[in-house]
This record gives sequence, structure tokens and C-alpha cells, in this order.
Amino acid sequence: MPSKLKDKVAIITGGNSGIGLATAKLFQAEGAKVIITGRRKEAVETAVKEIGGSCKGIVSDTGNLNDIANLYQQIQQSAMKIDILFLNAGIAIFSPFDTVDEATFDAMVNVNFKGLFFNIQKALPLLNEGASIILNSSIAGKKGFPNTCVYSATKAAVRNMARTLSAELLEKNFRVNSLSPGPIETPIFDKVGVPLEDISEMKEGIANQNPMKRMGTPEEVAKAALFLASDDSSYITGIDLTVDGGATQL
Repeated sequence: MPSKLKDKVAIITGGNSGIGLATAKLFQAEGAKVIITGRRKEAVETAVKEIGGSCKGIVSDTGNLNDIANLYQQIQQSAMKIDILFLNAGIAIFSPFDTVDEATFDAMVNVNFKGLFFNIQKALPLLNEGASIILNSSIAGKKGFPNTCVYSATKAAVRNMARTLSAELLEKNFRVNSLSPGPIETPIFDKVGVPLEDISEMKEGIANQNPMKRMGTPEEVAKAALFLASDDSSYITGIDLTVDGGATQL
């Protein structure tokens, strides 16, 4: 049986759907003890059942600092040390620049950047030597896409944080890397602010513009996360691993 993560403790934020859920399934299959988080209790409980095995779920809003503190307090009380921290949770709300209000701006900054920052800060005392920290960024942080100004800025910040933290935490023997997915078939498309009747057309347009003429799957991103989480990438830190069907290169 595969065991690239045998007995490793892995925390996956936003692990109840999409990329997070696919990664949780793969990490557990590779021998990890997985803990997922999500904002909605029902969604977390459903995901835990789907993942099965020893997976545990904790309701925690990545954009809420109190929830972040409570998350790591619970982990500390369980006497567990963290080997893999995959900060995957994020939100996307797409709209023209001149229509973005403060509430929308704050929501994306709080979840995608501020919350991610403080997740790492609170997790640091609980990390095992040699721990792998993986931050979920996006190709939106590399290219200019209309109607994504705030979202793209938060994802560029995530990528920069992976680079700077990889240098700062090197002396602690922690590796920090980021993932930048391109167009991936996940439930996030139902939440970006596009009318439901336009989503299928939007997805088709995105797929046709991709060099591979398709969207990626959560499972394909999960395999990239496994590489960064495992000893296969033991000599790699500070990189941004792009999983986008060639969208930023071709």
C-alpha cells in the first residue's frame, strides 16, 4: 500500500470540498492522519464521512481570527504535532473594479490572505521539525484577468508570503511552498458572483482558452500537493508549483 505520508499529521483548511477534499482523500490514502476544516458544520461532517478512516473535522472559519486560535488550541489539546499544513481555504468574488464594495474587499482579504497569515503564525509552535507548509495561491496572481482585481491581489500576496516565509523559517527546518492552480473544476465557480445560467458558458470559454482545451480536476492539484507535502520534495522550498494546463506558459 502507498505510504508517502505514513503517520504524518496533516491539517487541510477548506477540506470539505473541491481541491481540499480531493487532497484530504489522497493524503489519507498515503497514510496521513488528516484533519480538515470548513465554515459549515454540516459540510464538514459530510466530508469527514466521505473521506472515512481516521479523518477528523473541525468547524473553523479561516477569515475569523478567533476561529483560527480555537482551531490550533484544539490541536494542541489533542497533543498532536503538525507535519503538513495545507492552507487551501479561499473565496473568490468576481466583479468589475468600480463595483467592488468594502464588504467584498474585506471578505476576500480576510480569508485569502489575513486568515492564511495568522493560520501559519498560530500553527508554528505545533509544527514538527521538517514540516511542510503549502499555501494555495492561483494563476490569477500571475496574469491579469478582468473582474478579479481583489482576488488576484490576495493570491499574489499569498505567493509572495510563501517566498519570504521560506527564507524566514528555513532555520527552523520548515519548508514553505505555494501551489498555483489554473482553471479547476470545483464548486468555487458556483460562488464567484456569476449568474447560475452563465456558469456553463463561462466554464466552456475557460476550457477552450486553455492550451490543453480543458479544465483541470481537484485530483490533479491534490497530486501536486502530495509532492510538496512528501519527502519527494525534501530539497524544495520557496517555489510556486503551477498546475494550469500550460495557461501561464504557452
